[in-house]
Amino acid sequence: MKQYKSFFLVWLGLLGASAQATDLADVWRGVKSHDPEVAVALAARQAGEARRAQGAALWRPSVTLGANAGRMSANSDTRGAYFSAPGFGQTNGVAFNTSINNGNASGWALGVRQPLISQERDARSSQLAVSADLAEIQWEAARSELMLQTAQRYFDVVLAEKKLELVRKQSVAVKKTLAEAKDRFSIGDAPITDTYEASASEQALEAQLLLAQNDLQMAESVLRDATGMTGSALDLLAPADNAAPLEVPSLPYWQALAGDNNPKLRLQQANVQLAKQETRSLGAAASATLDLVAQANQLRISGSGEFGAASNNVRQQQIGLQLNIPLFTGGYRSARQSEALRLEDKAIAEVERTRQQIQQQTQAAWLGLNAGRARIAALKAAQTASLARLDATRLGRELGDRTTLNLLTAENDSSSAELALLQARIDILMNQLRLQALTGRLDESHVNLVNSQLSPAGRSGN
Repeated sequence: MKQYKSFFLVWLGLLGASAQATDLADVWRGVKSHDPEVAVALAARQAGEARRAQGAALWRPSVTLGANAGRMSANSDTRGAYFSAPGFGQTNGVAFNTSINNGNASGWALGVRQPLISQERDARSSQLAVSADLAEIQWEAARSELMLQTAQRYFDVVLAEKKLELVRKQSVAVKKTLAEAKDRFSIGDAPITDTYEASASEQALEAQLLLAQNDLQMAESVLRDATGMTGSALDLLAPADNAAPLEVPSLPYWQALAGDNNPKLRLQQANVQLAKQETRSLGAAASATLDLVAQANQLRISGSGEFGAASNNVRQQQIGLQLNIPLFTGGYRSARQSEALRLEDKAIAEVERTRQQIQQQTQAAWLGLNAGRARIAALKAAQTASLARLDATRLGRELGDRTTLNLLTAENDSSSAELALLQARIDILMNQLRLQALTGRLDESHVNLVNSQLSPAGRSGN
């Protein structure tokens, strides 16, 4: 009965620890709702979407309305005019003079312009559409990068916690060893060098302990800032001991996916399209424009002048086609086109450079993941060997076959092996996420897949 009661109490303890622990999915939810980087990326995406509407608006008619009012002077002098009116006959060489000084003036103008032909406007419209697509790709890239960054920050805390735990264990063991060395020296059973070595090791571990505490505090601070989490300590889940690396397809499969879908590569390809449209907008044929134009305006002025009271009222209406062909710009347009051509070459070269980098990064992540099983197995064997060597060294020191320095070295090797195993498990999970990010497929389902490979038991690292 006592055995069942003890088992029940242990089970409740583990359940409570699991309920209070924070996993990667919890952290990602916090990042989405709190991290300013998300707001920045989302605002940039929405701004990019507005460019699509700008591109469509370039081909819609524009309507302008203007009005004015003020004081105005006007004088007209017409000579040699032909005059004809009922009852007055006809005459040539007539002169007409009007004069208004500082009179009241008012007017309005209404204009409508519909672009019909303009390669430059067409290129600008295409640029805006590509720019909107580019903003969407940037959003995808930023979200993917943020997921990777969140996972890395999460595991930085897990690793810092483990390192601090191991340094504390070493510190306790060294203090015990130092006390034993002093006791054995006092009875003449050990040389003074054992005391010196243990004391030096204790001081070194005190410094390591301080550094480990600082590293953990900094890692937790970065994670808290990104997630808005509060509390005195973060209780994160570590990679489970029994989590096996996933089987992955061949390297060419991943490289082909990365070549088609990698966000950074797609960004560079979009930049090439922007550069091509910029070059097209500056071509000789692109400078000519044809617009349908309609205008109506009125100008009225009244007052007194040299010939007494007078008023003028002018109304005009016009509709037709307007052709504009720049003939000479002083070489400015051709210089800009030359610059655009070189920038287009640069954008194309950057695509190839980025493609090579993506292929190399994909290969590195695939090799790291593909070799994960062998690496984990080797590090587990190394940890088992280091623990056995530590036990043997402790026994040998008690029997006088091993020195204090041998024991200190064995304890350090054992801690290093445990830390290396945890790091290898983290690398496996990070490489899973990196491969998905490199192929443009990283989303919350992959974060949840990694999250399923975490466990409270994994925090022990055994």
